[in-house]
Amino acid sequence: MNIAITCYPTYGGSGVVATELGKALAEKGHKVHFISYGIPMRLDRLKENIFYHEVEMSNYPLFEFPLYSLALASKMVEVCEYEMVDLFHVHYAIPHSVSAYLAKQILQENGLNKVKIITTLHGTDITLVGLEPSFLPLVKFSIEKSDGVTAVSNFLKEKTLTNYKINKEIEVIPNFVDTEVYKPKENCVFKSHFAPNGEKVLVHISNFRPVKRVPDVIKIFNHVRKKVPSKLILAGDGPDRSECEKLVRDLNLKNDVYFLGKQDAVVDILNAGDLFIMPSQSESFGLSALEAMACGLPTITTSIGGLPELVVHNETGYIAEIGDIERMAKYAIELLTNSNKYKKFSEKARKRAVEYFNKEKIVKQYEDFYQRILNQ
Repeated sequence: MNIAITCYPTYGGSGVVATELGKALAEKGHKVHFISYGIPMRLDRLKENIFYHEVEMSNYPLFEFPLYSLALASKMVEVCEYEMVDLFHVHYAIPHSVSAYLAKQILQENGLNKVKIITTLHGTDITLVGLEPSFLPLVKFSIEKSDGVTAVSNFLKEKTLTNYKINKEIEVIPNFVDTEVYKPKENCVFKSHFAPNGEKVLVHISNFRPVKRVPDVIKIFNHVRKKVPSKLILAGDGPDRSECEKLVRDLNLKNDVYFLGKQDAVVDILNAGDLFIMPSQSESFGLSALEAMACGLPTITTSIGGLPELVVHNETGYIAEIGDIERMAKYAIELLTNSNKYKKFSEKARKRAVEYFNKEKIVKQYEDFYQRILNQ
């Protein structure tokens, strides 16, 4: 197949999944064309069968705001005409699905009627941005006009059908992880750097947006360190970072908390840790939690969105209500002070990632879905 993928190239779950999917499809012999305004973060080396097409933006005094959606549609048309693309797989309804629909109409006018559109819904395009009155009709239209639609969790599927009153079949294909890359490493050399005296290490990775509730991670850690010698690794960056740094100073935790910023070495960071903390107030799947589980880290998360579909309470980790800092801290202390229980949770976390969310299984689901849509 000849597949064009459009995603946001920034630090976030949707872009990571889209890029890893494209790389996996290329390894299986498909041609993959990434179309975006920047090279996706995980597209960090030359790969056979992978091509990148930059969406070029023109600035005219008449246009107060950049017209990215239109420029994207134009680039999609160009790539499809010259590369004979079979389908557009767009990640996020806004604006990618809308741009793909416009491109498809232009291509049909030019006699190229076979191209299909598959839209994958990841979360905030449905639960937050798409519900804005100015966007809601457009999101509903773009989903209904897609030839195929997938969602990363049952939660997100039901939310989409309910919020937008859509009469459209939505296939649930969860996020995935390469369990041959994300796996436990014995005697991780980085752990001694973060915890030189054998302290336990808590880890959180996110884009530091308010919905991630990173200050809650710091408050949880503050409870834990009073009972268990421990350190905290915070990887990522975003609008809440300054607030988090101030909170660390106010709680006198400066010597125990590491702010790493945006990092590519996620596997090394996770293998330096013992527990993964995700206290989000909105999470349609929780890719970073899955990556942690694949590395054998039990996870402590909130009970929202698609997280209960990923984390099995009292088996691979623990689930608590949003904002229940004391309970999440209690769960962390329990695991960090009970080596037998920790070992069982760690093994089950890894096993669940391998059995249900491994790359080969999920990529095959996408391939089958592509073929079904192309045969319609």
